[in-house]
Amino acid sequence: MSELPVLPVTFRPGHTRVILLTAGLAIFVTISGVALLLEQLGPGEKLSFIVTGGLIFWALAQLARVKVVADESGVTVVNIAGKRRLEWAEILRVNLRPGDPWVFLDLSDGTSLPALGIQPGIAKQHAIADAKALRALAEAHAVRDPEQHQG
Repeated sequence: MSELPVLPVTFRPGHTRVILLTAGLAIFVTISGVALLLEQLGPGEKLSFIVTGGLIFWALAQLARVKVVADESGVTVVNIAGKRRLEWAEILRVNLRPGDPWVFLDLSDGTSLPALGIQPGIAKQHAIADAKALRALAEAHAVRDPEQHQG
């Protein structure tokens, strides 16, 4: 196995992030520009155009904020609707199967948590490398003492 990444490390879909933020900015500028150029619109209507453009940018920025941050004590998963902190011992497996839209973390409570910060959409090889790195980190930090698993 290759060397583990230096902690802390942040995994995020870079290409997707750039595309979403660029599109959001372009949409905001276009809608705002149209609002300001249309002389027949009143101030309230112009403001509503600008607010709509801002809301579209905000929605795309929310999609672009996804990431997975690994540090010495665990992993923070930031998805679209929230953020969750996990200790290394909570992560049993890191999965990225063919056809998966993103990495899934199998957790010790029997659930699976999607980690949208690693997704193979545009940069498949990069996502595979990130998934392998996170898997290696999880395995390196796994609890090795069988006494700790007995209850």
